[in-house]
Amino acid sequence: MTEEHRAAPRQRVLKGGRIVINDGFSTFQCTVRNLSDTGARVKVASIVGIPDSFELAMDDGRKFACTVVWKTATELGVKFD
Repeated sequence: MTEEHRAAPRQRVLKGGRIVINDGFSTFQCTVRNLSDTGARVKVASIVGIPDSFELAMDDGRKFACTVVWKTATELGVKFD
């Protein structure tokens, strides 16, 4: 079993959302794959054009200011600011 290094344990979820940039003038559809009090794993079609800081607007109305911690071609690991 691997040791958990996160500050808060993440819960698996499958929730829709949007990455919001440019004061709301630009958005990217995304799916939140796991979530904790301190961050999330977000799946997108492509990371092209997504900056290192943005707002994550969940379909349930919650919003989080985020900073990217890691990324692959289609996923982002973010911490909440």
